[in-house]
Amino acid sequence: MVLSMARWAGKVAIVTGASSGIGAAIVKSLVDHGLIVAGIARRVEAIQENAKQLAGKKGQLHAIKADVTKEEDILAAFKWVSQNLGPVHVLVNSAGLLKEGLLTDGETQVWKSVFDVNVLGVCIATREAVKIMKAQDIKGHIIHLNSIAGHFVPNVPRMNVYSASKHAISALTETLRQELNHLQSKIKVTSISPGLTYSEMTILNKEYSEERRKFLGSRPILKAEDIADGLVYALSTPEHVQVHELTIKPVGEPI
Repeated sequence: MVLSMARWAGKVAIVTGASSGIGAAIVKSLVDHGLIVAGIARRVEAIQENAKQLAGKKGQLHAIKADVTKEEDILAAFKWVSQNLGPVHVLVNSAGLLKEGLLTDGETQVWKSVFDVNVLGVCIATREAVKIMKAQDIKGHIIHLNSIAGHFVPNVPRMNVYSASKHAISALTETLRQELNHLQSKIKVTSISPGLTYSEMTILNKEYSEERRKFLGSRPILKAEDIADGLVYALSTPEHVQVHELTIKPVGEPI
């Protein structure tokens, strides 16, 4: 199997959750490989700063302010990209949210916020990307940032509804694969499931309790760049090869 990113050079990629962590690492890697990247996040200033640092690379980074919990923001972002950059060839659903807490005394609004980001935002962005790819006859690629918690429930305290939301991503990935097969589409779909990764959603999360930060700090951990490398691998495969699920764990991970 020959791996190559050449066919994506000059093509448009949309990355949600692009302001930090895994999303920012993915953006940098795609720009390094010559893609025109639209980075979407609420903290647009962070993406703009990254765009300055990436100036002069093979590709380009464009910052778009959008909240993936708001459908109108997602639709506006896709419209801007289509009108100003061109049709999307790669969509990376990287935005994610974990709110520490217990199911037995949880707040309904917190649960809703997690599902809005981790599930509904993914569904909306995927729908819009597939619409464009089908209309333009693009053999594109949809990539969902899942989690090992999307395949089993880790025995980790206070994960709340996070694992349930990521199990939904596992189901949505397979549902999309089956739908695309039924439509005889050549669009690929990949789920990438990292283990514990150094980011603002884990070690750097200021909202976590000291107990949780201490617990996470005692575990083997991946770098965001490790996940970006895995994504590039999935994108680099030949047109007839689909990496449906890619699980990435740090060596020594106990779960």
